[in-house]
Amino acid sequence: MDILATWISRIFGLSMLFLSGFVALETVMRKLFNTSLQGADELAGYTLAFGASLAFIVAMIDRAHIRIDVLHARFPVWLQATVDWLSVISLAVLGLFFLYVGWFVISDTLSYGSTAATPWRTPLIWPQSAWYAGLAIFALCSFVMAARASKLFFARRHAQLAREFNPKPAEDELSEELDQLKER
Repeated sequence: MDILATWISRIFGLSMLFLSGFVALETVMRKLFNTSLQGADELAGYTLAFGASLAFIVAMIDRAHIRIDVLHARFPVWLQATVDWLSVISLAVLGLFFLYVGWFVISDTLSYGSTAATPWRTPLIWPQSAWYAGLAIFALCSFVMAARASKLFFARRHAQLAREFNPKPAEDELSEELDQLKER
């Protein structure tokens, strides 16, 4: 899962670099040549929608989603494991909800042959398919993690479940950041 999170982060980073370059080029062309490539805002919307679905995956795998862990660390291990298991199950339910609702968006787009109301007239099924694929990967990863957490929970391996699914302590996050800084 860590390898997946790394590659998704790279894809998102490259898409943001491309978008930044496109917006910069658009700005220079407008200022110097009084012309436009048009569609920078359209491309930004597509990139951010796709990036958001990818960010869900990375946050889930890296345990970077926000949890209030002031009390969590003070709970006994069995209660930490229970809370962590419930949080992973809720992410799987959220993934299922995303798939369900997203499918209606895709279905409507296909039914109507929707295109963007912009100069590019992009068939919306293209960016929406990328967005939906990101949501599907999130759902798949959440199901895998829920299965793993459930296996540990019902086998009463609470300490291992807590180790794998607890929120990361601030010290661990700092250590990871310093290690990544050394790699650069």
